[in-house]
Amino acid sequence: MGPTASGKTQVAVELAQQLPIELISVDSALIYRDMNIGTAKPDAAVLAHAPHHLINIIDPTESYSAAAFRHDALRLMQDITLRGKIPLLVGGTMLYFRALRQGLSDLPQADPAVRSELEQRAARLGWPALHAELAKVDPATAARLKPGDSQRIQRALEIYQLTHTPMSTLIAQQKKALLPYRVLPLALIPSERSQLHARIAMRFAAMLKLGLVDELRVLQKKYSLHPDLPSMRCVGYRQAWQFLAGAINEAELMELGIAATRQLAKRQLTWLRGMPDNIEFDCLGNNLSEQVLNAVKKLADEYNHSAA
Repeated sequence: MGPTASGKTQVAVELAQQLPIELISVDSALIYRDMNIGTAKPDAAVLAHAPHHLINIIDPTESYSAAAFRHDALRLMQDITLRGKIPLLVGGTMLYFRALRQGLSDLPQADPAVRSELEQRAARLGWPALHAELAKVDPATAARLKPGDSQRIQRALEIYQLTHTPMSTLIAQQKKALLPYRVLPLALIPSERSQLHARIAMRFAAMLKLGLVDELRVLQKKYSLHPDLPSMRCVGYRQAWQFLAGAINEAELMELGIAATRQLAKRQLTWLRGMPDNIEFDCLGNNLSEQVLNAVKKLADEYNHSAA
């Protein structure tokens, strides 16, 4: 685990050369086909060398959820284990990690009729008005959502209409689903936040140079996209969409893209700070992969010794 630009993929790929593991991506952006540059997706050579499960599994017009990830990851983990290998989950989507380890609340399935009705009302009144409605029936959920967060406002109102119970109440009542594996949580954390920010700026500039905007143009021609899709709200693509729409200029694209990526990293680090059992490594340190590998071997030896 780690924030964006912390070097997770490189470490995972190098570990795959040393240990009997298979990689499972834990990234809500890498799931999309044809979204390669803006997601920093491993290239074909890397994937040939170290295949990743759960990459390129849906189109940018489709949706994926933490529940779907948990289902898919558990299935893959079982398959990998039966093959005599160890699953290595690598990525920065902390909600997916939490869903895998703690389980999810038993919330109702999406209801197309209810969603359609909410979308029609939002078209007439605007999402801030529906956010105000949500505040009346589920103030706890509304308090953590922005008035323009259409997807989450819609889901919270949908759940309330279907169950007559606030989503926050249902989540609080959720039963924890134990993960039937011993977990070794490895976290790559920067010792200097400014150096991570410098990496982020360099990487976003490289994405633009590689053709992020042109990639989005191709996506817009190939798929029926709109800016509210989860895929198009991914960092980088959201700003590139604004640029193509004429809402921002090239300098603003760079500035907003870097700022959004830094905010993403900040949220990821906040999640990681809330996981007290993590084994932390400085992602800016020398010989990072070697440090992680040595730690894994040492912990495995200690575990095997105690088990014996």
